Amino acid sequence: MSYTQIYYHIIFSTKYRKSVINIEHEEELYKYIWGIIKNKKCTLYRINGMPDHLHIFTSLHPTIRLSDLVKDIKVASNLWMKQSGLFPLFDEWQQGYGAFTYSINDKDVVINYIKNQKKHHLNEDFEKEYRRLLKENEIEFDEKYFL
Repeated sequence: MSYTQIYYHIIFSTKYRKSVINIEHEEELYKYIWGIIKNKKCTLYRINGMPDHLHIFTSLHPTIRLSDLVKDIKVASNLWMKQSGLFPLFDEWQQGYGAFTYSINDKDVVINYIKNQKKHHLNEDFEKEYRRLLKENEIEFDEKYFL
């Protein structure tokens, strides 16, 4: 038996960071993504976002790779968003994602951070938030991906 305790804060945005996730239907999108995560035997602790990006806080089943989970979420939700008709301006998700690990001691802080996204983004836009998280986690990044 394998035992793990790794919490991932996953962030990805819409193509060109367009504001196309409408608030009226975001809960339906979150529930759909929760279903994907649950079907992969992973645990969702919190999901939330803004019209141009999503935050997911999850732990992975030991048999699931992070890149596979993110790919499955993006591919399936991309198709669902287009077929549902609930997000008429949505084209696709941006390539890539950010993923940051946290300890059990940080769990409640990260959950509250994601829970309060709407309030948080009154003071910091997505690009600044993403840059800050990359720097805080000492991840080198190429500026060309922010153009």
